[in-house]
This record gives sequence, structure tokens and C-alpha cells, in this order.
Amino acid sequence: MNGQLRYLNLFGVLALATLCVAQWQRDRRLNLEIGRLDQARLQQAAKIDEQSNTLKGLNEDLGQLKTSLANEQSLRSQAEQKVLSSESTNEQLILERDQLKAAITNWANAVALRDERMKEANARIEQLAADLNASIRKYNELVTNHNAAAKASGATRAQP
Repeated sequence: MNGQLRYLNLFGVLALATLCVAQWQRDRRLNLEIGRLDQARLQQAAKIDEQSNTLKGLNEDLGQLKTSLANEQSLRSQAEQKVLSSESTNEQLILERDQLKAAITNWANAVALRDERMKEANARIEQLAADLNASIRKYNELVTNHNAAAKASGATRAQP
């Protein structure tokens, strides 16, 4: 029985050695898998951190973009109001310009009429001046004739 116990011990030691080798291989494989999974976890964690930082940056950019967009919309609204105001002012200025053109045309016509009437009045004044001069010449001739007649009549009265 001692012989059998020896073989049984040998068989038990070999079974135990086989079991130890199998466990060692399984543990090694599991440790390698744990290492690979741990490295993948670290890579994923780094990727998550990177994406988180990117997301924070994008959120900040989004906030700035929203603020910028709100400012641009406000500026656009103000510009549209200025354009509408300018268009209204422009229309009013066009109306005033047309009125001024009409007034200038009327004024130019009135000035032309005044100039024509002044020319007519000047012509009439020149005619009257010529008539006056003619009347003065006739009066002077008449006075001269009258003086000559008075001298002649005085000379005839003075002769006895």
C-alpha cells in the first residue's frame, strides 16, 4: 500500500503541479487582461478628460458666440432703425428739394418778368427823358424866341 500511496502521492503532486501551472497561466492571462483593460481605462479616462476640456472650451465659445450674436442682432436692429430713419429723412429732403426747385423756378420766372418790366420801364423812362429833353429844347427855343421878341419889341418901343 505504500507503493500505491507513493504513486497516489506522485499522481497528486503531478495533478497539483498541473493545477498550479493551469492556475498560473490563467492568473497570468487574467493579469495581462487586467493590465490591458487598465491601460484602456486610462486611455478612455484621458480621452474623456480631453473631451471634457474640449466641451468646456466649446461651451465657453458658445457663450461668447451667443453674446456676440445678441450684440450683432442689437447692432443690426439699430442699423435697420437708422436706415428707416434715413429713408424717411431722405424722402422728406426729396420733397423739400422738389418744393425748392419749384420755388426757384417760380422765382426765376418772377425775376425774368421783373427784368422784362424793368426793361420796359427803362425804355419808357428813356422815351420820357427824350420827350422831356425835346420839351426842354422847345421851351428853351420858346424862351429864346420870347427874349428875342421882347428885345425886338423893346427896341422898337425905344425908337421914337
